[in-house]
Amino acid sequence: MSDAPSSLAQAGRLQAGLAAKFKLRNPGTDVWLAVGVVALLSVLVLPLPTLMLDLGLALSITASVLVLMVALFLQRPLDFTSFPTLLLLTTLLRLSLNVATTRLILSHGNEGPSAAGHVVQAFGGFLMGGDVVIGLIVFSILLVVNFMVITKGSGRIAEVAARFSLDAMPGKQMAIDAELSSGALDEAAARKKRRELEEESGFYGAMDGAAKFVRGDAIAALLITFINILGGLAIGLGRHGMAFADAASTFTTLTVGDGLVSQIPALLVSTAAGIVVTKGGTEGSMDAAMMRQLGGNPKPLALAGGAAALLGLMPGLPALPFLTLAGLAGTGAYLRAKYPPGKAAPEPAPVAPAEPPISDALRMDMIRLELGLGLLGLAGGESPRLTEQIKALRRTIAGEMGFVLPPVRIQDNMQLPQDGYSVRIKEIEAGRGEIRPGQMLAMDPKGGLPNLPGERTIEPAFGLPALWIDPDQREKAVFSGCTVVDPPSVLATHITEIVRQTMAELLSFAETQKLLDELPREQHKLVAELIPSQITVGGVQRVLQALLAERVSIRDLPTILEGIQEACASNTRAIPAIVGHVRTRLARQISDSYVGPAGYIPLVTLGSVWEAAFSEALVGPPEDRQLAMAPSKLSDFMHALRTAFDAATQAGEMPVLLTSGAIRFHVRAIVDRIRPATPVMAQSEIFPRVRIRTVGTI
Repeated sequence: MSDAPSSLAQAGRLQAGLAAKFKLRNPGTDVWLAVGVVALLSVLVLPLPTLMLDLGLALSITASVLVLMVALFLQRPLDFTSFPTLLLLTTLLRLSLNVATTRLILSHGNEGPSAAGHVVQAFGGFLMGGDVVIGLIVFSILLVVNFMVITKGSGRIAEVAARFSLDAMPGKQMAIDAELSSGALDEAAARKKRRELEEESGFYGAMDGAAKFVRGDAIAALLITFINILGGLAIGLGRHGMAFADAASTFTTLTVGDGLVSQIPALLVSTAAGIVVTKGGTEGSMDAAMMRQLGGNPKPLALAGGAAALLGLMPGLPALPFLTLAGLAGTGAYLRAKYPPGKAAPEPAPVAPAEPPISDALRMDMIRLELGLGLLGLAGGESPRLTEQIKALRRTIAGEMGFVLPPVRIQDNMQLPQDGYSVRIKEIEAGRGEIRPGQMLAMDPKGGLPNLPGERTIEPAFGLPALWIDPDQREKAVFSGCTVVDPPSVLATHITEIVRQTMAELLSFAETQKLLDELPREQHKLVAELIPSQITVGGVQRVLQALLAERVSIRDLPTILEGIQEACASNTRAIPAIVGHVRTRLARQISDSYVGPAGYIPLVTLGSVWEAAFSEALVGPPEDRQLAMAPSKLSDFMHALRTAFDAATQAGEMPVLLTSGAIRFHVRAIVDRIRPATPVMAQSEIFPRVRIRTVGTI
């Protein structure tokens, strides 16, 4: 038994050694690709045997046919994103083989037609028909067709496609952002569309550069042909003492054969490049697209058949081919007229469109922005900055407050003023205003009206006096200390403030359940113990809404759930009491949010007289206490509250009202009616290590 560990270790080392050897013998495809590229480059400087040359030429022709077939059966150009790289590699392969063939022709051309391999011999003999002049003419025609027609046209199309694709990219990107902001797309779909857009622009840009490879290949083939003919004649006459006629016949035959061997694959690849770049936005394979577009209408087929029949009846022209084509075109036109596309059988009687279900009328937009006709350009067109800022708003709220806002639906409203807008929360208007497109809003941070020429207005989010000024006045306004913002920022700021004020309404039951479901795995046990044995999802929703109503972030949801669990464990069922306990657990977070620029929390404390007055005014059972204070007493409290906070504000402080925990909820309910932005904290919510300073007392 003692030898078992050593045997297992030895077996493990043996297995690892075999795996390493297997890995060395079976490298990945990336290694083979690198080896292939290095081999191509080595052919440029190393001599190549005729057998390897024949294999390389056969590979060049076969690969060119394969590339052409793939291009023909493409569904869309982006399905062949590796084509620019393949274009470079096939061009490099042909040039390498040209160099190797040239070396053999010039060094062994005097030995006969097979000096450069059997593939070159076959093309030089069979395809040329044994006539050098015919071979030169055929080679010249192929070169002109490839260089002047296919390559030049493909290069121009690739250049235009790349330019248009890059010019259209910002608009397409903004359209995706607009769809994402309006809720038409989710994050995953928008990310996929952006990736496709990047691939499209990169592909057309690469095709623009790759088209130059084909053009350069054609020029190189022409130069190599002339160099081979002149060099072969010089070597044959000067070194081998051949007669001029023999040297011209031998070296020209080999050179033209080599040119044909390289030019035919180049023509195939150029045709493939032309097919890819001319496909554009056509969906489906080329055969289906051409048949659908050329033969989809019977009238052009009938006219083409009639023209062919007329030519067939003209004296001097062969009747058989024209009449045959006329019969085929006429038959196609008849069949297409009898059976239109998508009509293999008679169409049924049209059915009246069904009315939308009545339940559609019950759906409502959680957040909707209605724009007047003069503001539609802010949400669309060439620069839809508004949609970008709404998207940023949703991200900011998610990061600060802990939940994702519903999508903001943007639509026009003919009943609004030309430059007016309205923000609706659950179909109810929560705010409206007017902005001036093409102008800038200038505000004085001190609260006064800027001393500038412009149209007087009120900033819609905070009600500050402001001016609409021309853009050329912006530098002057900034230099004088004013805050200057553009119209989309004004509108986005107003939406932000409305959302912050109504955030509690936007947290629905479904959103609460989603927040619980998306908690980390280690928190699922806490949720299972808490819900539904101690509190329902609706109860959690009400606690979260109470926190959001006072602009307390719910991002630290595990701590909030722990606070709810502790409150429920002590038999506390009233939501205000649970919220109070949770706020105590969030003391560090809440205290940090109210620390001012000076590094402390400015406090306005509630005096003992008012503490006692509020405590005595609470009636009802402990789990459902209600405030029953006389109206005159409430009026006195509101007056004292305004006086204390106005004095603190004039001193440059943004204070927090501090009360005892027992009455904090009821005091907050009163303060919310007269000063909604004023925070109210209980003494237990002050974090022990935070600095505080009392700036007033009520």
